[in-house]
Amino acid sequence: MVTRLFAFVLLCFLSIPCLLFAQSASSRQPDKLFTPDADSLRFYSSVNTYINPVLPGDHPDPTLLKVGDDFYHCGSSFHFNPYLPVYHSRDLVHWKVIGRVLPPSGASMVTDRPSAGVWQGAITYFYGSYWIYFSSNGQWFSRASSPAGPWSAPVLVKTNNKTGPLGYDNSIFVDDDGKPYMVIKNGQRVNRLQALGRDGQLTDTVINLDWINAGLQYSWAEGPVMCKRNGYYYYFPAGDVSGGQYVLRSRSLTADSTQWERLGDFFKPGPDSGNTFQNPNHIAAPVQLADGTWWTLGQSYQKKGFDDWSGMGRQTSLYQVIWEGDRPWGLPPVSTPVPKPALINTNIPWRTVHSDNFDSDSLGAWWHFLNKAAAGNYSLSARKGWMRLTPDSGRTHIVQKETDHFYTVVTRVELPDKTNAALGGIYLSNGNQQVFVRLYIESGKNKNIVLQLDTAIRKVPFNNTANSVWLKLVRHEHHLSGYYSVNGKQWLSTGGPIQAIALDKTQPNWNSWVGTSVGLFAENGAADFDLFVCKDGFSSMPATGSSNHYGIQHIKTGNTWQVTNTSVYGGWLMISGVDFGITGEAQGIEVDATASKGGTLEFIIDDLKTGTTVVIVPVKAGATNHVYPIKQKLSGQHDLFVKYAPGVSYDIFIKSIRLLRSNK
Repeated sequence: MVTRLFAFVLLCFLSIPCLLFAQSASSRQPDKLFTPDADSLRFYSSVNTYINPVLPGDHPDPTLLKVGDDFYHCGSSFHFNPYLPVYHSRDLVHWKVIGRVLPPSGASMVTDRPSAGVWQGAITYFYGSYWIYFSSNGQWFSRASSPAGPWSAPVLVKTNNKTGPLGYDNSIFVDDDGKPYMVIKNGQRVNRLQALGRDGQLTDTVINLDWINAGLQYSWAEGPVMCKRNGYYYYFPAGDVSGGQYVLRSRSLTADSTQWERLGDFFKPGPDSGNTFQNPNHIAAPVQLADGTWWTLGQSYQKKGFDDWSGMGRQTSLYQVIWEGDRPWGLPPVSTPVPKPALINTNIPWRTVHSDNFDSDSLGAWWHFLNKAAAGNYSLSARKGWMRLTPDSGRTHIVQKETDHFYTVVTRVELPDKTNAALGGIYLSNGNQQVFVRLYIESGKNKNIVLQLDTAIRKVPFNNTANSVWLKLVRHEHHLSGYYSVNGKQWLSTGGPIQAIALDKTQPNWNSWVGTSVGLFAENGAADFDLFVCKDGFSSMPATGSSNHYGIQHIKTGNTWQVTNTSVYGGWLMISGVDFGITGEAQGIEVDATASKGGTLEFIIDDLKTGTTVVIVPVKAGATNHVYPIKQKLSGQHDLFVKYAPGVSYDIFIKSIRLLRSNK
């Protein structure tokens, strides 16, 4: 069991070897590297750490609910629909969507445009039911017996002159006696509390806390949440979308300002200059675990100097809360591994974009649409095993929240109507839906394959009589490259890469509060899609694109990034959601790596300790590409761990990994 003190000390320890991140090969000093004692070997043989964000991509305004051993997250979904996805976790690190609260067909109150839609998504449990309160032209709630749903039709929360307008970004606080309160926020200066009855409506008198931000001390004092500990009530207002998180406390729920103490900033100053999530805020109400530790979720844009990933939206990270007496502090954001909560994951993979074979009768909960009309423009029954997109006019799409800086998307598309100017293919869109990327085939007599971002166009003729075409979009950070194929195995390029900086950087109006989506589209006519693959394992996967790691270092030599281990105890990295294709399709693995002395790399799927070893690859000195067969018949997506054998540090340098098919 990890104690609070041990976790804090361990955080400092874990940061030491990783502060060498991005150090050049010529300047490394392995003889001076801090070496952990034998008790720390478990960090090299099992996953006891994580790297933020735990919910990568667009996950704004997080709320967090603990019920028994289960955790649930919801937040603002804005115009993405079906609205309000609910996430489930057992360890606070691995999350999956288990349902959505509000279908577009039951959302007549929702304004259907970027920056509007549904805000807040405060998930809670009281009086024997799960509730979600949200704002959309008023404050509403839905109710369910399970977080997975089904959820009731939304009910408007009634207000009166004393309560005043309910605004947005409210939350729910449940006191020790089980009595729930709405933490009301409207504009910059309105901060209030009011109890909720068994019918979900406001009751009792208003506790007026408008004095909290009367002088705009906390900018907007957004997204206030509350928790209770040792008889103190803690009130946490955020600053605004750019950052700032604060805390106040009181012995009683009172409107008397003299009974409240302003404690100042919530997060401790960050010591890690390499961290790219520098201004977390809008935290969820902290929760306590069985071992006594406290944790919270918080959002932040990703940006470091000129390397701007704000276009991905507000990404959500996990932070431990430590207590100095009765004063709470959020541990600062760092780019290094962080000790994870003393909880056990139950086969939930790392959060990433999902592949889909469209062989189900219903749509996976991970998909969303960018407007209400698009939600009615798909079919899984028009052609069995395919998904058909049919725009009523112009363009339609089906997308997911982009989660990574390195990935390969593959699809197979066919245009049923050969006579018009229909388009179909892969699609990325920013939050404002003003910047988008399309890789597509166009129908008609003169067919072309086109990769386009604004005026950047790569076009090649498709002089083939095949009814369908395979398309592949490769993201390598801000570089996007397009490819096409008639069989999904041999690929041709659409031309040189295009730069996606316009898509990835800060957009006007904070990206309309949401981030980049990736998926499929059809335009000017129907398009059929046989599959959607993300993190295609048969395409090159840079080792530097890992989602989690321990005991490794990223080193840049020239323009090439490589990964090596920093300790004689080994080290490991994990690439999330690698798609192994259909059963038995992956026949081998190719590792682009160099070594001075040589050693072995163990490839494990799903979990470092309890997962399955796929292959052990000997890396020979002087060689570059190492190919080894895979005997297991694997399929679908898996988190892929690469483990360095103990013995030598700074010897094996991995550039990339790729699965291999049979030549037959």
